[in-house]
Amino acid sequence: MLNIHNLSVSFGGEYLFEEISFRLNSGDRVGLIGKNGAGKSTLLKLLSKDSAPDTGVIASDKEVKIGFLRQDIDFVQGRTVLEEAYQAFEEIKKLELQLDDINHQLVERTDYESEIYHQLMVDLNDVTHRYEILGGYNYQGDTEKILQGLGFSRMDFDNKTDTFSGGWRMRIELAKLLLQNNDVLLLDEPTNHLDIESIIWLEQFLKNYAGAVVIVSHDKMFLDNVTNRTIEISLGRIYDYNKPYSKYLVLRSEMKEQQLNAQKNQQKEIQQAERLIEKFRAKSTKASMAQSLIKKLDKIERIEVDEDDNSVMNLRFPISITPGKIIVEMEELSKSYGDKHVLNGINLLIERDSKTAFVGQNGQGKSTLAKIMVGDLDFGGHLKLGHNVQIGYFAQNQAEYLEGNKTILDTMIDAANEKNRSKVRDILGSFLFRGDDVEKYVKVLSGGERNRLALAKMLLQPFNVLVMDEPTNHLDIKSKNVLKQALINFEGTLILVSHDRDFLQGLTNKVYEFKDRKIKEYLGDINFYLEQRKVEDFRAIEKKDDDGGKAKQKNKPKDTSYQDAKALKSLKNKLSTIESKISSLEKEIGKIDHELLMDYDSTIAKPNFFDGYQKKKKTLEELMENWEKITLDLENYS
Repeated sequence: MLNIHNLSVSFGGEYLFEEISFRLNSGDRVGLIGKNGAGKSTLLKLLSKDSAPDTGVIASDKEVKIGFLRQDIDFVQGRTVLEEAYQAFEEIKKLELQLDDINHQLVERTDYESEIYHQLMVDLNDVTHRYEILGGYNYQGDTEKILQGLGFSRMDFDNKTDTFSGGWRMRIELAKLLLQNNDVLLLDEPTNHLDIESIIWLEQFLKNYAGAVVIVSHDKMFLDNVTNRTIEISLGRIYDYNKPYSKYLVLRSEMKEQQLNAQKNQQKEIQQAERLIEKFRAKSTKASMAQSLIKKLDKIERIEVDEDDNSVMNLRFPISITPGKIIVEMEELSKSYGDKHVLNGINLLIERDSKTAFVGQNGQGKSTLAKIMVGDLDFGGHLKLGHNVQIGYFAQNQAEYLEGNKTILDTMIDAANEKNRSKVRDILGSFLFRGDDVEKYVKVLSGGERNRLALAKMLLQPFNVLVMDEPTNHLDIKSKNVLKQALINFEGTLILVSHDRDFLQGLTNKVYEFKDRKIKEYLGDINFYLEQRKVEDFRAIEKKDDDGGKAKQKNKPKDTSYQDAKALKSLKNKLSTIESKISSLEKEIGKIDHELLMDYDSTIAKPNFFDGYQKKKKTLEELMENWEKITLDLENYS
C-alpha cells in the first residue's frame, strides 16, 4: 500500500530521522510513538504529501487515498454540522449537481429525437450509475451514524459549526475523515478532544477498519486497544514491531537484554583472542597464527546495543502555604452563554488535600466550571474560596497563551519575579530545555514542547490548589508518567479535567460527572466511575424499576424493565424489517429507472406503468417516514 524507503529529514543540520524504511499494508493499525520533538507529526506530514523529505522515497499503489487528521482545522463559516460533514463526499455532491442539471434540461427540452437529448439520457445513466456505486443513496444515513457515534445529537445537526468549541469542530473533521473510505488514515492525536464514551466508540470503529491506520497518540490505553503494530522514533532511528504499545515495550526490553548478553559474550571472545595475539606475537613460530587471529578480529561485526532516549523532565509541584479546610464552596451556581444553559443549580464543596476528577462529554460544562473557579468567567449563584487559597491554573489551551515570537528563555524571564528569576535556567533544564535550546522561538516548538514550557511557567507562581484542564494533550507518554507522578506526590488540592483513562487511574479519589447541566458525584476513582456508568448504561431500560417497593405499591401488573425491554426489542425488529423493505424497494425503483433510460417508449407502454411506478415511490416515502419515527423512538430508550 505505502512503501517508505530511506527517508531522511533534518532541521538545522540535525537529523530528526535518517534513512528509515518500512511498509504499510491493509489491516495495519500502527501506533507511532516517540518523545515530543522526535518527528512523529513530521512523519505524518510526509506520508500525507503535505511536505517533502530531504532524501528518500514514498511509493504507493495506484489510486491509494490518504486521509490526514491535522491538529489545525479551518471551516467555512455558515455551514451546519451536517453540511460540513457532507464535505467528505466531494464527488457525490458534484454528481448530485450534475444529476440536477441533467434532469432540469430533460424537463425543459422537447426535442426527444435529437442527438443532444439522446446524449443527455446517456449522461443520466452514466452519472446515476456512478452515483450509486459511490453510495449516493446511503451517505446521509452513514453521516448521521458517525456523527452520533462521536457524541452529536440529532438536535446538533442543523446548528452552525461556528457555534461549537474547537474540540467539537475537531470531531466534525474526524467524522469527515471516517466517512471518506480512505485506504490510509493518518491520525494526529485523535483523542485529544474526545470524551471517554466517544473514545470507546472510536476504538471500536478503528478495530474494524479495513485499511491502514497510523496513529500518533499519547493515550497508552487507546494504543493498546486499537493498534497491532508499533513504530517508535528514537534518536533518529525507528523500531518496528508487530505488537501494540505495552507488548512492544516488553518485547523491546527483552530484545535489548538479548543484545546486552550477546555483546558481553562477544566481548569475552574478543578479549580471549587479543590475549592469544599478545601471547603468540612474541614467538616466531606462532607469528602466522597471531596474524590469522588479527584478521579474524578485523572481520568480526561488533554487536551494538540500541540506544534509548531516556531523558525525561523533572517535575515537582511545591505547595506554597497551607490553606483552610474548605477550598471552594458553591451554592446554586449557574452559567449560560446567551440562550444556552451550561450549568444550573450546582452545589459543590471541595475540601483541602482532595484529588477530584471532572469527567463527561465535551460541552457539558467541565472547563466552564474550572474557569469560574479561577475567576475567568462570571456566573450566577454563589461561590466562595477558602482561607489562604492560591490557585495554579493550567488551561486546556494553555500553550496557545505563549507568544510565538518570544524565545523559551524570554518567556520564562518575563513570567518570573525577583525571587525566582535566577532559577529560570534550572527550571528549564529540568523540563529538558538545555543549552542552546532555550534560545529557540516558541513558534517552532512541537505541541508537546509547548505544553512542557507552559508547565514550567506555572512553577514561577505560588499555589496550593492545582486546577488542570486536559494537561496531557500533546505530552509524550514518558512526560505524562512524570506529570502523573508529580500530581500523585503533590501535597495540595487537585482538580483535574481529563478524558485520559490511563492518566486518571490511581490519581483521584472522587469523580464528578457533568451531564445535562448538572453534576453527579462518584465516591471512588475513575475505574469505579466507569464500572458504575457501564452498569447504568446496561440497565438504562430498567431505570423505572429502581424502586421495587414503590412499584408494588402502585400495583403495576408487570416489571417496568421487562415492559421496556419488550418494547425496545419490538422497535428494533420493526426497524430491521423496514430497512429491509426500503432496500428492496430502492432496488426495484432503480431497476425501473434504468429501464426508462434504456428503452423509454417500451417501458411506459406497459399496462398501468405510471400508477405502479408512483405507488412504489409513495410506499418508499411512507417507509422512510416510519423509519425516522422508529429511530427517534429508539433514541428515547438510550
